[in-house]
Amino acid sequence: MPRKKDGMLIELLPRPTTGEDGKPLLYARPAIGFKYTIRAIDDFCNKYRGMSSGDMIRLFECFLDVATTLMRDGSRVETPIGSFAPKLKLDGDYTDPTKVRSKNVSLASIEFIPSKRFQQLLDEKNPYGYRRKPDVVKRHPQTDPDELEATLQLCLRRGYTTTNRFAATADLKYQTAKRYLDGLCMGEKPRLRRFKEGTAYHYEAINK
Repeated sequence: MPRKKDGMLIELLPRPTTGEDGKPLLYARPAIGFKYTIRAIDDFCNKYRGMSSGDMIRLFECFLDVATTLMRDGSRVETPIGSFAPKLKLDGDYTDPTKVRSKNVSLASIEFIPSKRFQQLLDEKNPYGYRRKPDVVKRHPQTDPDELEATLQLCLRRGYTTTNRFAATADLKYQTAKRYLDGLCMGEKPRLRRFKEGTAYHYEAINK
């Protein structure tokens, strides 16, 4: 059977969770790690989209200025590619709202939700689907149970961890880390307790 030569090149990596056969479940990600800078995008638009040199760079610089001005009161900014909004965090665990002061709140990141049109266009421009990188499935360094346990204990030193913190420390994707942590909250003898603070999930150990 001829090897597929068109479509997005992908690689398969194991999750920390296993399937019915006891083997790690797989997830797919793009195998191409090339990054286009804004200058490269500007050059492309200049050559192939009839735009003047520097237009894309100036557009993004203007968007940064205007978007941050409009978002400073907490507003969400919607664009053809998606929406942007401030994502906040607290500097600790609080149960009493009256004890939270302005100094306890800071900007965590910018939340981006891609638009349906953005996703549809990308899907339409990839009519050949996906092709697997011809190699053996790689073993993620953090799929070993002992390594995951050690990473979990490291993240729990503050008394709790978040999905983002565990994902970053374990070098896992957000959804993969969340599935692992959620799995520890289930069963007859769960090891973790999950609760939501703002938009972030927190996990703390259940001491028995």
